[in-house]
Amino acid sequence: MAETRIHLCGRLVARIDGHRADGALPGRQGRLLFAYLTLARSRPSTREELTHALWPGEQPASTDSALSALLSKLRRIVPIESGGEPRLALPAGAWIDVEAAREALHRAQAAVGQKDWPAAWGAGRVSQHIAARELLPGEGAPWIDEHRRELEELYLRSLELVGRACLEIGGGELDTAERNGRRLVARAPYRESGYRLLMEVLAERGNDAEALLLYDELRRRLRDELAMAPSALTQAIYRSILA
Repeated sequence: MAETRIHLCGRLVARIDGHRADGALPGRQGRLLFAYLTLARSRPSTREELTHALWPGEQPASTDSALSALLSKLRRIVPIESGGEPRLALPAGAWIDVEAAREALHRAQAAVGQKDWPAAWGAGRVSQHIAARELLPGEGAPWIDEHRRELEELYLRSLELVGRACLEIGGGELDTAERNGRRLVARAPYRESGYRLLMEVLAERGNDAEALLLYDELRRRLRDELAMAPSALTQAIYRSILA
């Protein structure tokens, strides 16, 4: 069976039934329409929502005819169901990077629940690799921002899961656990999971003093900027290092 793969994160790439389609998409608006239909492929999309997706601000005078022309051009390149509301009809087994990131994260979460650390590492890395790249770089619209927020959360969660798996595996994987912890702290400085991961890695290496300093940095940041204290889980890790 010919391969169908679509990348929306990073450079847009569309290979449908083994043939490259991205180069034939009708300009910027055609690429955005294709991306929107890809992300919403589980259901039909109304013409109204497609109009707002393509022209979120001021709309052209002949919006309906402009949308019809775009859909007509796109149908010559990619499979879109005819009649009624448009829906992208990809072949069974089509691979889409955003969907793959979600599915991989679910597998990683399940593997962590079962304490299958190598499986959690593998699935989490898939999600991390995809979600680290920007969705439709250079473009801006409310629906794009919404999907970017989802991907940002996928990325942060994958850092947590891979970091935990690497900490449990130990050995040389402690370096990866530390990198993931530092990325979490840098990317989400009020998200305590990165501090906890780093504290545990440092303690595992026998560097309790640095782990305690890290906790103090978090404590002061939360106190001074949010008038909060670290969570009970973070405090428990701090006390275990002290002990």
